[in-house]
Amino acid sequence: MIFKRIAPIVSFAAAAALAASNNGWAQSGPEDLRLTVGKSIVIDYPSDIGRISTSNADIVDTAPVTNREILIHGKSFGTVTMIVWSKVGQRNFYNITVEQNLAPLQKLLRETFGNEDIHVQSSRDSLSLTGHASSKDVAERAAALATPFAKTIVNNLEIAPARVEKQILLRVKFAELDRDAASQFAVNLLSTGATNTLGRVTTGQFPSGNVDPSTGSGGASSLTISDALNIFAFRPSLNLAALIKALQSRSLLEILAEPNLVTTNGKEALFTVGGEFPVPILQGGANSGAVTVMFKEFGVRLAFNPVVTENHTIKMYIRPEVSTLDFTNAVSLNGFTIPALSTRKMETNIELGEGQSFIIAGLIDNRVTESMARIPGLSSLPIIGNIFKTKDEKKSRTELVVMVTPEITEPLQPGDVKAMPQMPSEFLAPVAPSPEARTEKRKK
Repeated sequence: MIFKRIAPIVSFAAAAALAASNNGWAQSGPEDLRLTVGKSIVIDYPSDIGRISTSNADIVDTAPVTNREILIHGKSFGTVTMIVWSKVGQRNFYNITVEQNLAPLQKLLRETFGNEDIHVQSSRDSLSLTGHASSKDVAERAAALATPFAKTIVNNLEIAPARVEKQILLRVKFAELDRDAASQFAVNLLSTGATNTLGRVTTGQFPSGNVDPSTGSGGASSLTISDALNIFAFRPSLNLAALIKALQSRSLLEILAEPNLVTTNGKEALFTVGGEFPVPILQGGANSGAVTVMFKEFGVRLAFNPVVTENHTIKMYIRPEVSTLDFTNAVSLNGFTIPALSTRKMETNIELGEGQSFIIAGLIDNRVTESMARIPGLSSLPIIGNIFKTKDEKKSRTELVVMVTPEITEPLQPGDVKAMPQMPSEFLAPVAPSPEARTEKRKK
């Protein structure tokens, strides 16, 4: 507890009256005293103290220490009036204002926001924050720190104008590594008269030709080929033809989309390319039996939210998604064919430097489809049995790869050269005027 000794302010008229009279000290007007909650002061009274009275003992506590000293202790904030009577009958008035002890709060704000100009003022049970704050977040945090010190906090901080936010350009490539592989094998045998027999041996999966039983000139049968497959052999001396299908195929990389998105620091950007397909929905209740149509999106979608950090890096939340229509798992309902959606999506948080890239991969769809046909009996023969078998094997293996490169960009100034699309050749080249037009122009 701190004690402070205060000598009352005496006007010249009061001093003259005191010098002229031995009955006591004449006060010219009420004296104003200010102290904070939890602190005490001591005032010197000019004559012996007879009695002390306060308007509210819950705000200040007063007690005479000696015959001419009064101890005043601030108990709670507020304003009271204290009247002091001397033993000779003279009375004096004091207006005492007890304020909040703002030193701890001011120290806390100074240590927390060292570069901010924040001041605190009190009025009864409320505090007022004045000054300037660099951002709205700083003003809200300062008000939160002051909340425990008073019932009401009035935030009068002036917020500086927001600085121009940086723009982030996101370069994205959606690539699908299509690793489809197909393997097909089949053998069809045709006889135009071998061993005096006309015939054809095939599994029927890859029809290739027929033998016309009618004889042509010279007694030979005619052979009609509808599909020579990819290997065809015919031996006239044996009247025997063989058509063989042996194919292998592989697919390569496919770029799905290359969007470039620009957004403000801390703001989300969204990119969507694709379409919508209708989905019939059967209603119930009072509209039982009615069918309404709802559209669902599919295609390539990208959403990201970048934040530029103090370390000159870009922290991003990114959510890419690729969806395609899947008619293999479609549903048929009341004559409607509703396709399924094959979706591949991911969500991640990363932090990169400007111009650095990262790749999201590993979203693999691996499918194997194999169909076989055989001729009973002949396909079970050893060694030559494979000639009477047909095999069609398809391996579908696709992998989605997303490549992302963020950059900090600035808008072009009015005098800068604007980037324009590069044309492979001059578009709409000017046509030279005819001699008649030039002559007419000179006349004008």
